[in-house]
Amino acid sequence: MNATHNALLGKGSEFDGKLTFEGTVQIDGRFSGEIMSEGTLIIGEGAEVQAEIRCGSVVVHGNVVGNVTATDTVELIAPASLRGNIASPALHIGKGVFFDGNCQMTSKHTPAAQPALRPTAQPAPIARAVQPPPLQPTGLRESQQIQAPVHAAPPAQRPSGIYLPEPTSVRASGELPHKF
Repeated sequence: MNATHNALLGKGSEFDGKLTFEGTVQIDGRFSGEIMSEGTLIIGEGAEVQAEIRCGSVVVHGNVVGNVTATDTVELIAPASLRGNIASPALHIGKGVFFDGNCQMTSKHTPAAQPALRPTAQPAPIARAVQPPPLQPTGLRESQQIQAPVHAAPPAQRPSGIYLPEPTSVRASGELPHKF
């Protein structure tokens, strides 16, 4: 155990419940529940954590399922895997990391106990529904005319931060009647 760590949940150990601590704690085993601290949480490589995490700093090398809220920084270092939302004033995602969730950049003055990804007063629309163009006469009966479906997501609120844009291409599907 590193001399700067206050506690270590070692490989092969399992814990279910609520963890609060001061200083630095490293988890290398399995943990499920809730973790709260103003200190630093290190999730070691091979660790399995399923928890709501609210800490000063969080460093992830292992697997996490749950939301992470930090008042200082969140670091995801390969081979880390995080499935959940992140709220933090600073975020570092290394090459080879898996992250599935949303990220909200907060100020350093935001307390760790506030919920991650709270809605803002006036969300900005991201996607708008597109009206399909009118059908052109084709000589087919009205029931035979085919129109490609237009897929548009309803306006959704996206947190500020890093995210991948929605795909913009539309694919047509269905049958096209024809005569030989």
